[in-house]
Amino acid sequence: MTVRIQNDYLQAAISEKGAELTSLKANDIEYMWQADPTYWGRHAPILFPFVGRLKDDQYSYKGKSYPMSQHGFARDEMFEVAEQTDEKVVLTLKSNDKTKEIYPFDFLLSVSYEVWGEGLRVRFKVENTGNEEMLFALGGHPAFNVPLEESLSFEDYFFSFSPQKSRVKIPLDGPFANLDQKTIGQTNTNIRISRDLFQNDALIYETKGLNTFTIRAEDSPHSVTLAYNHIPYVGFWSPYPKEAPFVCIEPWWGFADPIDSTGKLEDKPGMNRLAPAEEFKTQFSITVR
Repeated sequence: MTVRIQNDYLQAAISEKGAELTSLKANDIEYMWQADPTYWGRHAPILFPFVGRLKDDQYSYKGKSYPMSQHGFARDEMFEVAEQTDEKVVLTLKSNDKTKEIYPFDFLLSVSYEVWGEGLRVRFKVENTGNEEMLFALGGHPAFNVPLEESLSFEDYFFSFSPQKSRVKIPLDGPFANLDQKTIGQTNTNIRISRDLFQNDALIYETKGLNTFTIRAEDSPHSVTLAYNHIPYVGFWSPYPKEAPFVCIEPWWGFADPIDSTGKLEDKPGMNRLAPAEEFKTQFSITVR
């Protein structure tokens, strides 16, 4: 089932499967990628309780091994609509016998979408409903149409960054993070979008404080901006070498296994920890013009 919210400027659609944003329209323009499986059959999946790949698609916790596909299981689970108005919807996913077979923690994941002016707020809340410390990662994966207008091409667009400063870049070795080869990424200037930009998979940067990332073209008034405060990582991705007409801007609270991973969840870098009864809250916004 699809839930719809809107205001005078913006219309959004969210699927109960995965609590996934499937449409964001304004100016008679569809800003979200429409999940053509020829290129990538998703729109904006929620990544939980892992971000990225695990070595051998599994991990161990307290001596027991668990299978886990890339980006976790939340994107394929049915969420429940807990609250809905014309401009806001809250969807929830609770741990159950099925999830505990592959992730041994009790949790409640809430995802909120709310339209305001020219933007959409996406809020997350993770609650540890169990009796032991909980380890998790979390991420957004929204894919935006590029180009936004038929008269333009993929290569007409670029990323702009605010603040314009260098950020630590985490390179990938295959699907895994190579933490020993961190470099300084030149995000102190615009980066032209091209196919070759993604030939080594996603561009991943460490981020601190307030960050704003915009996809735009010099010859167009239309753009899309993703902004947040205090999210540790961001990924930029389009599936190389496919000539896919979209680009993702992905706020992450975690990342893929490093190349020297032990496979133990207790050792995995980038994970978040919650004591029993604690809550983790965070958010990002998408603004379109």
